[in-house]
Amino acid sequence: MIIRLIKPIKGIVVTYEGEVLARTATSVTIRAPWRGGVVNLGVIAFSPGDTLVEHFYSDRWYNIFELRGPDGRLKGWYCNITRPARISADAIESEDLELDLIVSRDRAQLCLEDEDEFAARRLDVNEPEAYTEALAAVEELRGLIALGAQPFDRP
Repeated sequence: MIIRLIKPIKGIVVTYEGEVLARTATSVTIRAPWRGGVVNLGVIAFSPGDTLVEHFYSDRWYNIFELRGPDGRLKGWYCNITRPARISADAIESEDLELDLIVSRDRAQLCLEDEDEFAARRLDVNEPEAYTEALAAVEELRGLIALGAQPFDRP
């Protein structure tokens, strides 16, 4: 499956392929190798050899990337606040709204990132509904994390 992560404020579209692991009427879960270099986000770090299990939803304003090391060990989660994904038979498109929630593997540390970039989009003025949905998505994720709900229930 082809995945396109659209970052309009940066004028970037990241395209890569992933293996479909599961699919429902409103979601798809894929596995994809991390193809970048080392990216240290403090709470978690992406490294060559890592694998991502990525959860995309057509009815939620976020996606969740489960980060695993080369040995399969969970490193943590990277949650993107996005518009609902556009999922077709062979592709996923996800538009990034800039906010990211980074979660340690024990779920004890949560870091909300890129608030300045989110504010720069001016969704509060230009798209109030999207602004409200994005903030609600952050709170929904915080609740799922606190409960250890799927996919935050995996060791």
